[in-house]
Amino acid sequence: MKAIEKEALPEVSIIVPVYNAEKALRRCVDSILNQEYTDFEVLLVDDGSQDTSGAICDEYAAADPRVRVVHKVNTGVSDTRNTALDLARGRWLQFLDSDDWITSDATKLLVRTAEQHGCDLVISDFYRVVGERVSRKGDIEEDGVLSREEFARHMMENPADFYYGVLWNKLYRRELVERYRIRMDADVRWCEDFLFNLEYILHGERFCALQVPIYYYVKTEGSLVAQNVSLSKTVKMKRMVFEYYDEFYKNVYTEEDYEKKKLQIYRYLIDSAGDGVVLPLLPSAKKLGNERIPVDQEAIVNDGFLMEEYRERKLLDRYLEVVSLSENLSMNEVRLLLYLSQPHHAVNRRELADFAGMPYRLLVGTLQLLAVKGLVKLSECREEDGGRRLSIQFTTQAQPVLEGIATAIHDFDAARFEGFDEEERIWYAKLREKEKENIVRILR
Repeated sequence: MKAIEKEALPEVSIIVPVYNAEKALRRCVDSILNQEYTDFEVLLVDDGSQDTSGAICDEYAAADPRVRVVHKVNTGVSDTRNTALDLARGRWLQFLDSDDWITSDATKLLVRTAEQHGCDLVISDFYRVVGERVSRKGDIEEDGVLSREEFARHMMENPADFYYGVLWNKLYRRELVERYRIRMDADVRWCEDFLFNLEYILHGERFCALQVPIYYYVKTEGSLVAQNVSLSKTVKMKRMVFEYYDEFYKNVYTEEDYEKKKLQIYRYLIDSAGDGVVLPLLPSAKKLGNERIPVDQEAIVNDGFLMEEYRERKLLDRYLEVVSLSENLSMNEVRLLLYLSQPHHAVNRRELADFAGMPYRLLVGTLQLLAVKGLVKLSECREEDGGRRLSIQFTTQAQPVLEGIATAIHDFDAARFEGFDEEERIWYAKLREKEKENIVRILR
């Protein structure tokens, strides 16, 4: 008798509550299905939509087996998310709102961060979108793993910040959610996400901040007044949320530490008075589409030598940009660090500029910036012929950046060789070696 094979469970369950979202829903779902990371299921829960949202959900489910659709009567976003949580099968949980979308590397970066550090929660930067303008939002700048106490300390600084309060810029371990039966409170219509997060954080032990914006937030939360919630109910809900927040810190800290931080904790009452309003765009806001390195969509599909070079350069930039964003470095600084990490025999700045393919002035300025930031040490010694030899050494501070660059190169190669079998990889390597020999023969 043939053994029945178990269905492989997805690594990530991506949950999207849907209500009358026909205008933005395709952009949202397309951004999920176009992820570099592919081991996921999408739970589209239609909360009694009155427009074509339900039909759009069914269309995606028919086209992609990773998409699962649930249609239900309208009960609100909290109950809708709870429905999805009851159906989720992944090791990790990721949330999106149907008005929003994510970058193509979002799920990959969240899962990689969680697995590399053994984290229970990953929290990421995000983009705030208003019309055609976009600005970056984050808060935690610490690298590595944070304890519950350390994470709570950061949250105390900006307690009513969307960064901490929402679900959609985070990755959760589903085992914890199920073990403690953490769910949304369907009776709360203000800060319900925040209550879920507070409960989850109490049970998590290891937390990480991903300092790369991966989510595009475009929906403006409606105020309680706009939801026709009475003043008495508004006061009652806000008091209840604060009491939960206060109780959270009583559980996180010792009694002595709690008393020391009590004034900071009560600051939440002031910060929450804004009723969930997101701050306006910063002066540094960019035009939507310019926040990441642009790619000419026509050029990447055209043939020709220059197009091949353009495609490879843009693909490499796609992965190096993650290092740039997470380490707060310019792309020129990251590219130069990449070149410096490769074997080369450049003995002065002009030779190094030639090797790196950078204009001389740009090379000099970028090299100085790297030295000022403490990533490299520069020294020069005079040669017998009167010239000067440039010596460049990486500092220990540069190691996380170099590790990020190594990961970017790994991702670059993985993307180029996806679908290659072993024989094809061997033949490709032989052809590239032959090509190298021909080029070297001519250039010598």
